Amino acid sequence: MVAADNLKPTPKQAHFDLITYLKERQKLCEAALEKAVPIRYPEKIYEAMRYSLLAGGKRLRPILCLASCEMTGGTIEMAMPTACALEMIHTMSLIHDDLPAMDNDDFRRGKLTNHRVYGEDVAILAGDGLLAYAFEYIASHTKNVPPERVLQVVAILGRAVGAAGLVGGQVVDLESEGKSNISVETLNFIHNHKTGALLKACIVCGGVLAGASEQQLQRLSRYAQNIGLAFQIVDDILDVTATQEQLGKTAGKDQKAKKVTYPSLWGIEESRKQAQQLVESACAELEPFGEAAQPLVALAHFITNRTY
Repeated sequence: MVAADNLKPTPKQAHFDLITYLKERQKLCEAALEKAVPIRYPEKIYEAMRYSLLAGGKRLRPILCLASCEMTGGTIEMAMPTACALEMIHTMSLIHDDLPAMDNDDFRRGKLTNHRVYGEDVAILAGDGLLAYAFEYIASHTKNVPPERVLQVVAILGRAVGAAGLVGGQVVDLESEGKSNISVETLNFIHNHKTGALLKACIVCGGVLAGASEQQLQRLSRYAQNIGLAFQIVDDILDVTATQEQLGKTAGKDQKAKKVTYPSLWGIEESRKQAQQLVESACAELEPFGEAAQPLVALAHFITNRTY
């Protein structure tokens, strides 16, 4: 669950209770995820899928999806299957990212990584299982939403997770390891795809399910792009400044892998400044939505103020 000391609202957001909002939404998401993947035969693969899917975490992605759907006139019920699917896809990316062939990490969310518990073979299959099931879950569990919107969500997610999104960003990230001449443009490409594409899908899909207008979807898209990059900049900063206990995963990984990061290019203070500017630009996109945008505005500030 969310630690209260990591959620200090800015003066503008002081009247919106982000701590309570996140706790309530986390509880809803945890219950939905627990129900979404029951254990059946063959038990081992479902246990491995659940091990990582139910390992905790902030549940930011599903919460962003729910928030954008509600902001544009939809309901939690309409968006929850997609919100769960987004967390399944995100979990798949973490399982695969931790593998020895990728980032080779032993800890995730304070627990042993999937391949350390179940072996590399089952970990790969657990990730594959979650990815495939995510699309099935949207198609079979989304209720009271026109079919063309559900189809649009499936298309958006497929693009976000494939070579045009997460996979493409991961490939360029792997190719860039150990190289000292990586430009800011290349770094932005990596993170706009590896991290940002799925975050963007979370927010845009919520709007699509609610029937948001094209203009509203464009605003959501720009908001998402900005907070996605801000999220990664803060992630890079925390890799340098936070401990393994705070992060729940190995600290200092980027430096050991000789990865170019935003702090290595700009320094920590400039990186913080850039992240803050991105969040301000993101929040400006939400002004036309008025008070309905409070959760997404508060979440944007949370991203830059977080300490884990």
